Amino acid sequence: MRLHPAAAAIAVLTLAGFFLFPGHTWLQQDTQIWAPMLQRLADPSLLAADPVATRPHVAYTVYDEISVGLSRLTGGDFYPGLMAQQLITRAMGLLGASLLARAAGLSWLMSLLVASLFGLGATIAGPSVLTIEYEPVPRGLAGPLVILAAGLAAQHRWIWAGAACGASILYHPPTAAPFCAVFLLMVITGKQERVERLKGLVPIAVAALLIGILSRIQAGLGESQQLFSTIDAELEQLQRLRGSYNWISKWDVRWIRHYELLYVVSLAAFLRLSRAATGGLRYVMAGIPLYGLLSIPLSYALLEGWKWSLIPQFQPARATMLLVAVTVTACGIAGARATRFWESAVWFAIAFAVPTQTEVMQLLLPDLRQPLIAKRVAIVMTLAVTAALAARWETRRPRLGLPCLAAAVALPLILIPGPGEVKNYPNLDHPEIHSLAAWAREQTDPAAVFQFADAGKNLQPGLFRAHAKRALYVDWKSGGQVNLLKEFALEWWRRWQQTMEGKFDPTLRRYEGIGIDYVVVGAATKVDGREPVFGNARYRVYRLGPQPGF
Repeated sequence: MRLHPAAAAIAVLTLAGFFLFPGHTWLQQDTQIWAPMLQRLADPSLLAADPVATRPHVAYTVYDEISVGLSRLTGGDFYPGLMAQQLITRAMGLLGASLLARAAGLSWLMSLLVASLFGLGATIAGPSVLTIEYEPVPRGLAGPLVILAAGLAAQHRWIWAGAACGASILYHPPTAAPFCAVFLLMVITGKQERVERLKGLVPIAVAALLIGILSRIQAGLGESQQLFSTIDAELEQLQRLRGSYNWISKWDVRWIRHYELLYVVSLAAFLRLSRAATGGLRYVMAGIPLYGLLSIPLSYALLEGWKWSLIPQFQPARATMLLVAVTVTACGIAGARATRFWESAVWFAIAFAVPTQTEVMQLLLPDLRQPLIAKRVAIVMTLAVTAALAARWETRRPRLGLPCLAAAVALPLILIPGPGEVKNYPNLDHPEIHSLAAWAREQTDPAAVFQFADAGKNLQPGLFRAHAKRALYVDWKSGGQVNLLKEFALEWWRRWQQTMEGKFDPTLRRYEGIGIDYVVVGAATKVDGREPVFGNARYRVYRLGPQPGF
């Protein structure tokens, strides 16, 4: 690969994906959980009464050490360091996808097209995950590093592949597990370069050992994760309620059919590329999708059959993320290598359909009476034809091929989120939540506890907590930790039932005497006999304590 042009192109693709599509977010989803954990680890005086912050599940990741260290370099704000990690790891993922394409014999220009397909990401329904995470969470940083490890292994860069896998382990061991399994198989069965492959296991083993050591000396833990116990009936009920994505029996059966279909597509692409897929590429293309598919029945057996407490924490079914990522990459390679135009367009159509529609079958066998489906079909077909023309004309008619290639890379970033209306998460930010957080941060005691009493399952409370650096008594988003910590799960459920089950109490007496200092409600919510201590267009805040007339 031409190093300088390719590096520049990867950088451009990374920035385009970061700012356009799939984009990036902050404090809209899981970073609402990670941010208060990091804030308290960096400053133990903060959030002392918040169960999420006082029970961080960071023992088996270096995410906290790296992020806290970077925050100190940048003046105490976590955002710059986290976004830097996100940008770097996304670039590594794009590089990995391009290396896979190069290993299949594609030119460096066509390998960038394949990388751009991977960079579009995809929604993984069922286990509720993304192939390209919007937020800088450990799983989202580890995933692209696995693709880099796969690309390096396909290039027979065994030690570097092991190093990339080791970095993924340090961020999030469960995400690295599929590549670890495939790489071990390469070592056991490979007859050529066996010594070099064995050397690649060294950084993987070092990373695993380091994680084990760090887990023993982790500071700030309020509760240890139970790895080798059985989930009792009470905890199972809570996990099925709040973490249903781990329980395969709670999935809609069509999602299982979806992953079965994508595995068949990945297998067809592998067979189509069998002559080009040699060595490491063969193992990656065949092994990772198979691991992803088998993770579904494995998760079902270990969690719903054995009730093993490790499984909701390890979340093996999220390996379907890598099944999808490798399938898209394989389809892109097959489309670029196809000799017939129609075949090339079909492969590219599947590759573009995955990021455009969560359930791909809805675009492959579409109901064109639905306007949105019809628009998405038109977008996918336009992109597929453009990419197929780029592959056909790249060397034969470069004056036409290069503009088609540029269009095939650039247009998805505009068409899929624009006319295609693909957006995974709503934007929770609005000026009122920020003004509320600023008031709380500046005008209330750092030990104050807030409760958004009429918020229900909305996610604004978590946004407030991170910006205000003030504890919440309970909120819906933090309940996702029931998968990881049993004592937290029971405490979260007790608090939720205590304050959020049933109707809102307009007298606010329900919220007194349990550790809540301030109650936040919507501006339209009526509260009896009390005057707010703060208000804006969306919110009113009431201080609990003795009130006139009570």
